Amino acid sequence: MRIGLIGAGKVAQALITGVIDSGLSPAKHIIVSCPKPDYAHLDNIKKLGVVTTHENGRVVKESNVVIVCTKPNVVRKVLTEVSSKVTRQNLIVSVALGVTIKTMEKALPENTRVIRVMPNIPALVRMSASVYSLGNNVLDGDTDIVQKLLCSIGYCEEIHESLMDIATALSGSGPAYVFTVIQSLADGAVKMGMPRAQALRLAAQAVMGSAKLVLESGEHPDSLKDDVCSPGGCTIYAMHSLERGGFRSSLIEAVEIATNRAKAIGES
Repeated sequence: MRIGLIGAGKVAQALITGVIDSGLSPAKHIIVSCPKPDYAHLDNIKKLGVVTTHENGRVVKESNVVIVCTKPNVVRKVLTEVSSKVTRQNLIVSVALGVTIKTMEKALPENTRVIRVMPNIPALVRMSASVYSLGNNVLDGDTDIVQKLLCSIGYCEEIHESLMDIATALSGSGPAYVFTVIQSLADGAVKMGMPRAQALRLAAQAVMGSAKLVLESGEHPDSLKDDVCSPGGCTIYAMHSLERGGFRSSLIEAVEIATNRAKAIGES
């Protein structure tokens, strides 16, 4: 499989590392482009052994799978630029926020194979929670291709595109919420006298272990929470404080607000 990436930021770097490490494609079969002012990104990419260029059209010509990793506001421009070089042999995959399948298909030749993807930042450690939606002209094997790509950087699920903005607010933005939780837990421990580095390690491990338990036990989070809350113990007192502060309501509202913002970006 020959893979091309237009854009060389962190998501692109994570995808390249995952693809190479998983054996999906050797570095010599991967080509990456980005604008000349972003030469620093290409310098980092070159260390992975891939081919680099400033010509987006070359990426399309030399790749079976083309992954668009640019900022949302330039996706239409990029797709229009390479449109004349796209053929039925290319599968176009976009990871750009808010850029719909309809927008991509409109900018590209008729019957272009298109897939919309939303990964997240833990792709950098191959622990991404990614979702994807299929375009109207994909081939039977395209689902397998995108699953292999996304599984090289973590976990993935197919969703209907109508849910993509919600997934963006949940799994796409979710790491930011969790990083804030980790930082806040560590701050609490530091306030009570624990060294900062130790507090961060313990907080992060508690979050990671809790997530693993939810996924592997099959139990409802409320049930697992109750297992920790002994009658009259310190945890139930802490939970009361979180409820009083609107902890759960704040997270629910955050997902709602981020969903609406993602929709607005897609409509702009």
